[in-house]
Amino acid sequence: MFCLVTGSTGLIGSQSVHFFIEKGYTIVGIDNDMRKNFFGVSTENIKQSLQATYNNYIHMNVDIRNYDNLELIFQKYKFDCVIHCAAQPSHDWAANEPLTDFGINACGTLNLLELTRQYCKEATFIFMSTNKVYGDTPNDLTKYIRFVTKPLIEKDTRYDVPTLPHGIDESMSIDKCTHSIFGVSKTSADLMVQEYGRYFNMNTVCFRGGCITGKQHCGAELHGFLAYLVKCICKNDNYTIYGYKGKQVRDNIHVYDLVNAFWHFHKNPNKIGGSVYNIGGGPKNTISVVEVIQKVNDKIKKTWDKYTIIDKHRQGDHIWYVSDFRKFKNDHPTWDITFNMDSIIDELILRYDTNE
Repeated sequence: MFCLVTGSTGLIGSQSVHFFIEKGYTIVGIDNDMRKNFFGVSTENIKQSLQATYNNYIHMNVDIRNYDNLELIFQKYKFDCVIHCAAQPSHDWAANEPLTDFGINACGTLNLLELTRQYCKEATFIFMSTNKVYGDTPNDLTKYIRFVTKPLIEKDTRYDVPTLPHGIDESMSIDKCTHSIFGVSKTSADLMVQEYGRYFNMNTVCFRGGCITGKQHCGAELHGFLAYLVKCICKNDNYTIYGYKGKQVRDNIHVYDLVNAFWHFHKNPNKIGGSVYNIGGGPKNTISVVEVIQKVNDKIKKTWDKYTIIDKHRQGDHIWYVSDFRKFKNDHPTWDITFNMDSIIDELILRYDTNE
């Protein structure tokens, strides 16, 4: 059994490699370490670790924008599953280089879809999408919640939406909103994954994730707020909070739980292709920026306060976003969240409080 994993040395990709190898698959991993270009953080050490650990991990230093090089891989291996995690993941970076961002996120995805259709059409095609397909609509929930004029309320340490106890589901519109350049490129890919599933009758799925983390997360200022914030606290570094008084809320999912969802879908794909699921930690795994600071300080018995709150938020940034994952849970009832907020933060502290 062969599985292709793009972005195989990133957070989600490397967890997918571990998980699917344990299930008996040989993994072909594609990653050309563009994270070093994006954020100045290389994943070369993760590649070397995977190669040293697994005989059935095959690494390919290939750019997913290059159709011809990708085709050589699809000609050599017949894949049972394609897990597509490779992406340019930053709003700010995308705004500076829109052509590169769209080439990776949209055109790279189309290359993989078409090659899957040509060479292994029966394979499960799992795409790591994003909640940014909804643009900034979560900041104006009156478009989503009928008959409620002020759904968002401000509390002492967070914003909250009591009228959405389960979070935001897949019925939220992706139209008439500001997405960011990154959001548009990922939305384009998301729609194409759906279309290949429906038009060509392929087993495709989009997982619209938000804040995904784990102990191997290489958090950076432009991407991965939780890991980067915990790192700054543990290392006594400075941190900038962009807008909303630091009360912006996210639900966090551990990368193991996310990849376990991939596995559940792969083993039992939907009869109609082009599935879409909002996926995240859900209401029980929510936390604001200032709550992270307080929680980590309490856990490591510290009074870190080297953060600055500026008034201007990042364009298109969400004030409050919580994933309603009940649709996926209903379709795959044996899947569940296994890492709560405390266990996620404890892992990050263990990593950053003891290691450089």
